[in-house]
Amino acid sequence: MSEGEGQGQGQGQGMDRQPDRVEQLLSALRDENEALRDHAAASLGQMGLEALPGLIGMLADEDAVIREAAASAIVRIGPAAVEPLLEALQDDEWSVREQAVSALGKLKDPRGVEPLIRALKDRDGAVRSAAVWALERIGDPRAVPGLVEALADGTLREDAARVLKKIGDVRAVEALIEGLLGNNWMVRRHAAEALGKIGDLRGIEPLIEALKDEDWLVRRNAAESLARLGDRRAVEPLVPLLEDENEMVQETVEGALASLGWKPQTTN
Repeated sequence: MSEGEGQGQGQGQGMDRQPDRVEQLLSALRDENEALRDHAAASLGQMGLEALPGLIGMLADEDAVIREAAASAIVRIGPAAVEPLLEALQDDEWSVREQAVSALGKLKDPRGVEPLIRALKDRDGAVRSAAVWALERIGDPRAVPGLVEALADGTLREDAARVLKKIGDVRAVEALIEGLLGNNWMVRRHAAEALGKIGDLRGIEPLIEALKDEDWLVRRNAAESLARLGDRRAVEPLVPLLEDENEMVQETVEGALASLGWKPQTTN
């Protein structure tokens, strides 16, 4: 046997062993030992595209821990995993779609934004919630119209309001005003903060109205936002909150009034 033939055989055996190694690591992802699962996920991530088909298949596993371990390995593969994940968004299994959405959020690849916006309307609530989270991670303003629509989804409205606050885009102002005047206290909290961050003067009157909100954090956020907007129309409505039942509201209002140039009247 020539040296070249021996090397060829050795390389061939090495290539034959590679699929076996993938199978071994995929099996290790199912192990109860968390450290072993983490090691397997890291190793599969380093193997790249060869490991992807098996990992995508594991996103349908009945065990959430195994699904998450597979998704973790996929994320470690990096940008090369994006196209297979986009295909997985069309899977019939909700668990596959959910994990694909989460993985795309962790990868923060711009290619994922439009498909994730479409996932906000997925038939499964867990997938829709994962899509909001993923879009929050990416932080792309293209998501704003879809997130505004998501404010009408009872499952998503609180998270959607939070993400809109984070992105801070003027296109969300009207929807946030509607949320501020709505009956969901968590949405009102996020909306009151977001309107100050965005800085659009359309928020002034609704924020003044929100100073009467039954929720103390809505009142506090509204006062802070009015200070950011810097309009003196807020002074008179703010003054009564110096005696609010909540000390944090009182402190915020004191700072807001000071920033607006108000000084307490002194009597001789």
